[in-house]
Amino acid sequence: MKLITAIVKPYRLDEVKTALQEIGVHGLTVTEASGYGRQRGHTEVYRGAEYQVDLVPKVRIEVVVEDAASDDVIDAIVKAAQTGKIGDGKVWALPVETVVRVRTGERGPDAL
Repeated sequence: MKLITAIVKPYRLDEVKTALQEIGVHGLTVTEASGYGRQRGHTEVYRGAEYQVDLVPKVRIEVVVEDAASDDVIDAIVKAAQTGKIGDGKVWALPVETVVRVRTGERGPDAL
């Protein structure tokens, strides 16, 4: 099993959720995040004063899937989140040793 984690722009979340549902992903976790990459934030003007915004708002999406589905999930996230502009985000995968469904005690692929 793999834990797929994606950091994307908040306004692309609905597109990513739809893309994952279309390929059969049944559950995910979304958390608000903030950070920066190469762009190092941006400047904004408020009431005539310019100031630096160091941390850009993002969302973090986490999905646990079977190994065989991980490439399809990554491709779906990238395609749905991509705008072609700086700050589109990152996606990575990590191995997962054990998954347990708390309600039933099921383990492994049955717990997904």
